[in-house]
Amino acid sequence: MQGGMWSQLWRKYADYKYNKFERFAVWEMIEPYRRPKTFTTLITIYVAAFYTGVIGAAITEQIYKEKFWEEHPGKTVPLMKPIFYRGPWRVYRGEAIASDASSQ
Repeated sequence: MQGGMWSQLWRKYADYKYNKFERFAVWEMIEPYRRPKTFTTLITIYVAAFYTGVIGAAITEQIYKEKFWEEHPGKTVPLMKPIFYRGPWRVYRGEAIASDASSQ
């Protein structure tokens, strides 16, 4: 009885290993012919992030202009200093805003 039981267990184990190998072997053969993964979701996220930044910048600039016009009605609005850029910056047409240290 025991001999038959071990034989069945070994048979089941062998079948399990063979089927597992067969499954993976089939997928490994098919793999080179599969379509590559698409970048559609990544591109969509990048495009959405870009346009979110553009809209945010436009809103920020509009708020800046409205605030300036409330304090100085009828005057030309000076260029807005970049918020996230702390380094030197040049303006070829127009005048740059005075730095925070000199305006206080």
